Amino acid sequence: QVQVVESGGGLVQAGGSLRLSCAASGIIMRTAVMMWYRQPPGKQRELVATITSSGSTNYADSVKGRFTISRDNAKNTVYLQMNSLKPEDTAVYYCKAPLNNWGQGTQVTVSS
Repeated sequence: QVQVVESGGGLVQAGGSLRLSCAASGIIMRTAVMMWYRQPPGKQRELVATITSSGSTNYADSVKGRFTISRDNAKNTVYLQMNSLKPEDTAVYYCKAPLNNWGQGTQVTVSS
């Protein structure tokens, strides 16, 4: 049984930073492609960042240069370091593991 649990969200002022964590159990992390999505209020869920099993990363244009996705296979955890946060980054952030397994999401609110 796969379980995905996000943490690290909160309220931060514009220009601040947060680090989100995604702990996944029931998968072989070192072979998994992991993704972070977000869903702003009243909008559709969108892909933010991807990390492959080899460590290659890809980012949405809106977060390039500000967000960094990384992984610790020994801890079965993926991270999303978010710097220079903007009010438009306000959203529920979700982690997605293989076979369409999602976490419950963590709220990030950026105040202006």
